[in-house]
Amino acid sequence: MGIGKGTVTLDDFELADTILIFGQNPATNHPRMLGELRECARRGGSIVSINPLRERGLQRFMDPQSALEMATLGSTRLAGLFVQPTLGGDFALIKAVAKRVVEHDDAAQASGSPAVIDHAFIAQHCSGFEAFRDDLRAEKWQRLQESGVARAQIEALTDIFVKGQRTIATWGMGLTQHKHSVAAIRMLSNLMMLRGQIGKLGAGLCPVRGHSNVQGDRTVGIEEKPTAAFLDRLGQVYGFHPPRAHGHDVVATIAAMQRGDVKVFIALGGNFAAATPDTPVTCAALRNCALRVQVATKLNRSHLVIGKEALLLPTLGRTEIDLQGGVAQGVTVEDSMSMVHISYGRNAPASPQLRSEVAGMAEATVGSALVDWRAYAADYARIRDDIEKVFDDFVDYNARVAIPGGFHLTVASRERVWKTASGKASFLVAPLPLDTPLHRARARHGARLMVLMSTRSHDQYNTTIYGMDDRYRGVYGMRKVVFANKEDIVMLGFADGDLVDLIGAWDDGVARSADGFRLVAYDIRRGCLGGYYPETNALVPLASTADGAGTPTSKSVPVLLTRSELKA
Repeated sequence: MGIGKGTVTLDDFELADTILIFGQNPATNHPRMLGELRECARRGGSIVSINPLRERGLQRFMDPQSALEMATLGSTRLAGLFVQPTLGGDFALIKAVAKRVVEHDDAAQASGSPAVIDHAFIAQHCSGFEAFRDDLRAEKWQRLQESGVARAQIEALTDIFVKGQRTIATWGMGLTQHKHSVAAIRMLSNLMMLRGQIGKLGAGLCPVRGHSNVQGDRTVGIEEKPTAAFLDRLGQVYGFHPPRAHGHDVVATIAAMQRGDVKVFIALGGNFAAATPDTPVTCAALRNCALRVQVATKLNRSHLVIGKEALLLPTLGRTEIDLQGGVAQGVTVEDSMSMVHISYGRNAPASPQLRSEVAGMAEATVGSALVDWRAYAADYARIRDDIEKVFDDFVDYNARVAIPGGFHLTVASRERVWKTASGKASFLVAPLPLDTPLHRARARHGARLMVLMSTRSHDQYNTTIYGMDDRYRGVYGMRKVVFANKEDIVMLGFADGDLVDLIGAWDDGVARSADGFRLVAYDIRRGCLGGYYPETNALVPLASTADGAGTPTSKSVPVLLTRSELKA
């Protein structure tokens, strides 16, 4: 597409007649979306959930804020079709649907029926279609069976997709945390392009971010590989020469700590040690730092991994009132839909000694010759004024963000403007992988090899755990559980409720385990398991990341189950 952002807004959900949900659980992770899904279902739209684990929160929905619905109408059925691919099988599934779309179109053209593929959209806006179509025609159905989805269900999914006139494809980490996640998301983009479902109202691509500013950080250049154009503009506005060498993503940072290349680690919030993969390795790497600085709103486990020296700097949270010179300050955030709005705290600060994040450190370390840090700290609007100088999309930033609800940042691909080398959206050919850690693990262990996905409970936000219950999945008072298909439990010689240890089945020679997990029989694809993070993060090797990205493969973890010696 030429840009790493979704092409839809919440308004598009009001117009969509088909919504495909890949590896995402809105009931727990994105409840705002549930209302939009309910309205789509009520007007007769088609909702498909693609997830190895059948999420109960996508089966029916009742609006707790509607007294009438609670008292009389009852819940609304949401997903009409549940497709349960094997973990890591999304790529093969999406490619199988794309192949069927091409086959439908070939048959339609041969019979003189209306085309299934949007050839006009492709001719005007796309490149690489012929090579992609030829690859799909040549792909063997036997290989596509790696999706784990029966041919009849692939046909049903294809029929829904072909009938949809306004289709939104959404996805979360269930699609991104695999070895071949980049290829899978490119294939999903290919699929949507076949039907011209990008850049029109009620349709498009919707990657759903898990935090309010994951996307916003990248928009304003906070990334390890900033573009040359951004660095040029930054240097021009501030009168200096920005360094051009690329930095590290999270996984590369941990590796650099291991080597001793990183001396100082500064964390602006977060729970780094718990959130990252290969927990013992990560903790050892953090302890290798000369200095660890943590700017935090609440204590967490990462604060106990201190390195040679450590500073813990308590700061105001976004929900707390931030007064500077007696004036309340607001910070701006960008959500998954590219909406930018301002956020003011409402709660009294936990302590009068808490300082804002926008204060002190920069002036103390680099001085004020180029930047008036104190002016920034006194009035956050001045920061936004300078963001406007660096980024053309933020013209009249302070005026626009003052409007209730904020404003929408222009997304080029939503307007069918393609910031690619060819100036067009690109169909990308991607072969199915032949040799992966999962392939090798299955060859070694056969049917006893299980593939684990990490997930979070209902009473959890990222690594913050608010309670021990997961009411959507029927789990209460515990977190060390592993969801498994009841037939797999029997096949492996266990019973529902047994305690098991999860043993990593990687081929890197490193012993990894997570011990004392209770088996819970659940509607999950055979051969697949589900477990909460961060409890299962120790099973994910640091080096196991997505090809073409640094994302840990936390949804494709090969494991073996053994009976635990721990007592209940």
